[in-house]
Amino acid sequence: MNDSNQTPYQPETIAIRTGHQRTEQDEHSIPIFTTSSYVFDNAEDASLRFTGKAPGNIYSRFTNPTVHAFEQRLAALEQGERCVAFASGMAAIMAVGISLLQAGDHIVCSRGVFGSTVLLLQNYLGKFGVATDFVPLSDLAAWEAAITPKTRLLFLETPSNPLTEIGDIQAIADIAHKHGCLLVVDNCFCTPILQKPLNLGADVVVHSATKYIDGHGRCVGGAVVANETIIEKSIYPYQRTCGASMSPFNAWVFLSGLETLALRMQAHSANALALATWLEQQPAVNKVYYPGLSSHPQHDIAKRQQTGFGGIVSFELAGGKEEAWRLIDATQMVSISANLGDVKTTITHPASTTHGRLTPEQRAAAGISDGLLRISVGLEHIDDIQQDLARGL
Repeated sequence: MNDSNQTPYQPETIAIRTGHQRTEQDEHSIPIFTTSSYVFDNAEDASLRFTGKAPGNIYSRFTNPTVHAFEQRLAALEQGERCVAFASGMAAIMAVGISLLQAGDHIVCSRGVFGSTVLLLQNYLGKFGVATDFVPLSDLAAWEAAITPKTRLLFLETPSNPLTEIGDIQAIADIAHKHGCLLVVDNCFCTPILQKPLNLGADVVVHSATKYIDGHGRCVGGAVVANETIIEKSIYPYQRTCGASMSPFNAWVFLSGLETLALRMQAHSANALALATWLEQQPAVNKVYYPGLSSHPQHDIAKRQQTGFGGIVSFELAGGKEEAWRLIDATQMVSISANLGDVKTTITHPASTTHGRLTPEQRAAAGISDGLLRISVGLEHIDDIQQDLARGL
């Protein structure tokens, strides 16, 4: 299964079989190629590889067999043409911005993105003359109105972090393409198991492999998936030169994570729906945010473009920060951690952690109140998760 993009295999099979080019040792499991460099047959072979006239590994900053296997597998799952792996999800987003934009360009981004993404766009791309405007994710008219003649790129997360707002990928892609812009979708929450943005019109997909792709909280990594032209002309040259490379060991861990991703995403989704339904019945909870609930304002869009609703549930308490912190501190099993996508359930207070570096005005615009809590629902028994949260409710 080396040419996986052309095979009829289902995602579960692709996630297990794609990308492994067995060596002369006939290994059944993908090996970790822990080498920084490679030996050439002769001087001509070295020259041909460096100039791109002959295939082969050159230097592990940008060519490594284990990393390449991960890239092939993720590209196949996303039904994209090519993938480039990076040292983190934020490194992947930075690669997209730096390689596709230049001074004077403009980005339109959804408001409910990860706090570090906001800071990257404003503080770092902004430093080099790239402006960003933020719009409500589900407001199509706002997307249209924010586009200027200098807009080159639209960026969104769906579901959003932490309010699980859903963006209509196809509709926003149509808006982007009408104005000659690219659409970039962060697919971290759903993974390609639950959502395939490229099939809905997106041009680029970014991932934090740290989250569900690993699934066990072990390694940090990221990836960009797009067509061959975007990768070869823009993303890959940036990675080759600037060096935000994924390590072979981390790629090997992520390959293992992909093998169980379909099963885990189904189980995360089932637990999250059960927890969200239970939370809606708790008197201390003002509001629950989960796209699998019929009360969610974009429930129908989520049903249309996703095959499951994911593992992230957020909810709001009336008592603000004090009550939210009290609930967190009352837990005994759930992990107090800002990470997500783990088999272990985690809880965090977004206003003081993941979005804590934003101004109060920015948090208010994104709908992140002091009483909001985000749960990354793990794979423990749902009764135990509910019992642990009930201590603080």
